[in-house]
Amino acid sequence: MRNDLKNISIDQSATIISALKQMDRYNSKLLLVFDREFFISILSIGDIQRAIIKSVSLDTTVDRILRKKVKFARPEDSINDIKQMMLEYRMEFCPVVDSQQKINTVHFWEDLFQEDKSRHIKQFNLPVVIMAGGIGARLKPLTNVLPKPLIPIGQKTMLEEIFDRFGKHGCNHFFISINYKAELIEFYLKNEHLPYKLDFFKEESPRGTVGSLTIIKEKIKQTFFVSNCDILIEQDYSDILDYHNENKNEITLVAAIKSYAIPYGTVETGDNGKLIELKEKPELNFKINSGMYILEPHLLSEIPNDKYFHITNLIENIINRKGKVGVFPVSEKSWKDIGSWSEYIKLII
Repeated sequence: MRNDLKNISIDQSATIISALKQMDRYNSKLLLVFDREFFISILSIGDIQRAIIKSVSLDTTVDRILRKKVKFARPEDSINDIKQMMLEYRMEFCPVVDSQQKINTVHFWEDLFQEDKSRHIKQFNLPVVIMAGGIGARLKPLTNVLPKPLIPIGQKTMLEEIFDRFGKHGCNHFFISINYKAELIEFYLKNEHLPYKLDFFKEESPRGTVGSLTIIKEKIKQTFFVSNCDILIEQDYSDILDYHNENKNEITLVAAIKSYAIPYGTVETGDNGKLIELKEKPELNFKINSGMYILEPHLLSEIPNDKYFHITNLIENIINRKGKVGVFPVSEKSWKDIGSWSEYIKLII
């Protein structure tokens, strides 16, 4: 059992952005929240995502977004009771809290479920479109030989990594847009005998990020995912789908929270150059378009035929006609942009 809880502990006065970074740093989706040495709650990635969706500032302290009721165990609870609670609520870990609000110990999933370390994943079987037609210019000269979708990550290719992430949720039908080195992509995947249904469709000339979807508009009749072939999202995809459905979005964009530190002191001025505020090396936070989306099928009819058309054009059209576009946030390190050398090297080392 682990004794050092520092990595998953945070004070209630910490900011949301610092909590998000701590989750990324230690690869955890839950944090124990304390008031001094006293346990007060558990903060989840879902709590943070819901706060961001509600436009709560990332500088807000975490005590402002904590749930009133969270699941934890008491010393008198049996291991079987704790295991059952963790199974039911898919808990990464479960603290045991005494009557003085002190933590006696923490039970981690991998310690209690050694035979099956995978927590239950909510199932849905929706079509997935993967945009794999680009030339991979940022990864040259490697892509002079291999098309970007077939570049290896460990024992698998980029495409297979994406398949497997969706496959865990029950998705088994993938539509793959191909162009550059299309024959090689199709040949490789067909000879791998993967447990998925793969439909390839080829754009004869570049049509932008979604222009080629008109080729398959008669084949998709339900809500579907779209993903670039060079990104990986470490997130429970059912959470994104639930957000999409609950808010009745026509399209949901997955955005990564990206922080940039300014290495200088900055000043804000008013009339006649009057100093309003001085900040020492501030940090700016942005939501970055990750390259993953959920779309409703009627949108396929709004993409023009035989025309260069980006997904940003589609989003702008939806907004202009007062349609609903949602943004689901994920942490910075939950988004892996493996289409550039610097990010690809980080992933494989």
